[in-house]
Amino acid sequence: MLRIFKYLKPYTLLILLAIGLLFVQANADLALPDYMSKIVNNGIQQGGIENAVPEAIRQAEMEKLILFMSDEERALVLDHYRLVDANAADYAALAQKYPALADQAVYVLTPVDRTVIEQMNPILGKAWLAVAGLERIAADPQAAAALGPMLGLEAGAPPPGADVFSALANLPPAQRARITAMIQGRFAALGDSMITQMAVGAVKQEYLALGMDTEKLQTGYILRIGGAMLLLTLLSITCTIAVGFLSARTAAGLARDLRREVFRKVESFSSAEFDQFSTASLITRSTNDVTQVQMVVIMMMRMVIYAPIIGVGGIIRALGKSTSMWWIIALAVIVLLGLVLTVFSIALPKFKAIQNLVDRLNLVMRENLSGMMVIRAFNMQEYEEKRFDQANEDLTGISLFINRVMVVMMPIMMLIMNGLSLVIIWVGAHQVAQSQMQVGDMMAFLQYAMQIVFAFLMMSFMFIMLPRASVSAGRIADVLETEISIKDPEKPVPFGEGFFPQVEFRNVSFRYPGAQEDVLHNINFTARPGETVGIIGSTGSGKSTIVSLIPRFYDVTEGAVLVSGVDIRQVAQHELRSKIGYIPQKGMLFSGTIESNLKYADENAGADELKEAADIAQASEFIFSREEGLQAEISQGGANVSGGQKQRLAIARALVKKAPIYIFDDSFSALDFKTDAALRRALHAKTKNSTVFIVSQRVATIMNAEQILVLHEGKIVGKGKHRELMETCEVYRDIALSQIGQEALK
Repeated sequence: MLRIFKYLKPYTLLILLAIGLLFVQANADLALPDYMSKIVNNGIQQGGIENAVPEAIRQAEMEKLILFMSDEERALVLDHYRLVDANAADYAALAQKYPALADQAVYVLTPVDRTVIEQMNPILGKAWLAVAGLERIAADPQAAAALGPMLGLEAGAPPPGADVFSALANLPPAQRARITAMIQGRFAALGDSMITQMAVGAVKQEYLALGMDTEKLQTGYILRIGGAMLLLTLLSITCTIAVGFLSARTAAGLARDLRREVFRKVESFSSAEFDQFSTASLITRSTNDVTQVQMVVIMMMRMVIYAPIIGVGGIIRALGKSTSMWWIIALAVIVLLGLVLTVFSIALPKFKAIQNLVDRLNLVMRENLSGMMVIRAFNMQEYEEKRFDQANEDLTGISLFINRVMVVMMPIMMLIMNGLSLVIIWVGAHQVAQSQMQVGDMMAFLQYAMQIVFAFLMMSFMFIMLPRASVSAGRIADVLETEISIKDPEKPVPFGEGFFPQVEFRNVSFRYPGAQEDVLHNINFTARPGETVGIIGSTGSGKSTIVSLIPRFYDVTEGAVLVSGVDIRQVAQHELRSKIGYIPQKGMLFSGTIESNLKYADENAGADELKEAADIAQASEFIFSREEGLQAEISQGGANVSGGQKQRLAIARALVKKAPIYIFDDSFSALDFKTDAALRRALHAKTKNSTVFIVSQRVATIMNAEQILVLHEGKIVGKGKHRELMETCEVYRDIALSQIGQEALK
């Protein structure tokens, strides 16, 4: 994957924007369990009251509370409350909110920030619990009997209705501190959070005493927190949609760029590079492999960033709810990692093989479709079906194996998640019963644990998808990083205005890449303007190899090929090939019309030029015998025309180019002798100022050439005209006599 990451550079802004949105989404998702915890703890259990710091306290109640505070604590609390009575400027408004204000003065909380509330919570919380505890002790005769002497009452227990708080206030500070410590000792083991929660009941009773509507308070709190949860959910959904759009756009753009770059690279390949990659493999790399990379980029942008944030954030927030249950999450993570590593080790080797099997399937399919007539002619349908079935079954087998691994993984993941839920509920319930944890915190811990598990689940899917995508990315990079053997020079030499179509082979030797021996040996000849050069020889003698060196489909191993006196390696390939009209043995036509195929050589060619080229190529008869004429459809590869018609259209296409150099690489092989002769006569008149190379197996096709090259085992064994070679070249004479004899029998 790293080898193609550089192609993501144009999408850096989109990726950064997606990462930012993922942070927002993750934080919104992590905040939801905490808000749910507040609804359960504060909204339901505590009646919508969050803190032990009430917004208003009756004066008499405040005097009880400050009995259980130190001087510093008392100063802190009273500094943030103001005493309101009938003389206050805002008395009317406050009396409507706190009806008890009509009978007695009330302390009202001044505007404070959250930090001050956090400071005052444990102070007032302990004070509320101490007041409540003292009231319970006073109501219990046995406990009150022990309390009486401590309050300085000679009779023992306080008399019914006695104000124990007044008695407590009159005690010396040391004695009062001892009583306070005894009462507060009952809840010393509780944390600040539990103290605040337990004190909320007393705060609620104070609100009732003030005449406040506590049901409205509870409903308002739940609606407020629920509204915040709804907004966070909408924010998360918005971020999810935006990230999905950005990831899809980035992945689709990357896929488009990769396909374009692969296509451009393949277009620049010489024949040497095409020998390294099969056609089926190149098709797979530009389609299936690019799709694999596209899918994994989408998943990476949506999961690889999001999952770690959720995982780490979930752990931090879960431990914030309960540090005593950390071992549950650790155990689940260890089991999950073990499962992921096991699946990864099993599936990775299969992912490396699956793309090669896709190549193999494409190869078999391509061969069957292109060779269907041959297969039928030899009655090999059954054999080809078996060959296809074997390739198909190999690919299917590995795909099924990987899918079985994935199918087994999901139920195990669900088992881990359900087991984790049971353990958290079991342990959390005991902690709730022991007042070590709140119910809402336990529920939030459970949700955070699920988020952590899902984060590891998402990362595990990525680890499983990455190997196959990595293999695909590597295959794409292999194409893109292939070193081109035929390159344009840094400073190309132009042919200039004085171009003349002379082609010279000077001491040329050539061997194919990776071959042990040369296929051409010390080739020397010169083809002059207006001259036709015929090349003949036995099969495998190197005829087509010679003419493939002229347009630089391959570069010579030794020596040089000169066109217009310039070494073609010093000329830009585009300029060189613009001077050449090339007609291969197997005429290649493209899907479209006859006109579009002829204009492939010159898109600005007029109808008269197309007609002239078709006349010379002896193609007008079958073209204009159809009602559609030049607009007749040509199917892919020219499958709807005969071999001879395909060759004539290919010749006509090259003639439209009006090139100074023409190369006919055995381009008359599918023509009958009559059409061959007529075409050559018309061609000679058309190309009298051009240099023409004709590669042929037929002596009749090249016997009128001004220069004939006879090849044998990669060497020129004869050079001259037909009559000269009949006398001086035994190889040529044998070929000519064998063909003339065959024709004489007809």
